[in-house]
Amino acid sequence: MQLIMNSVMAAWGQARRLIVFVVGGTVLLFGIALLVLPGPAFVVIPVGLGILSLEFVWARVWLRKLRQSAAAAAQRVRQMGTTNTST
Repeated sequence: MQLIMNSVMAAWGQARRLIVFVVGGTVLLFGIALLVLPGPAFVVIPVGLGILSLEFVWARVWLRKLRQSAAAAAQRVRQMGTTNTST
C-alpha cells in the first residue's frame, strides 16, 4: 500500500509541475507577445513568472531581478520628479 501511495504522490508532483509549466509558460509567452501587441505586457509578464516561480528556481531568480529593476526604475523616476520641480 505504501508503494502505491508513494507512486501516486510522485505522479501528482510531476503532474503539478507540468501544469504549472504549461500555464505559467503560456501566460509568460502571452506577456512577451504583448510587448509588440496592444496590452499590459508589464503586468502579464510578472504574473507568468510568478506562476512559474511556484515550481522553478530560475523563474524565481528572473522575478527577483525584474522586481529589482522595477524598483530602480521607480527610484530614478522619483528622483527626476524632485530635481525638475524648480523649472
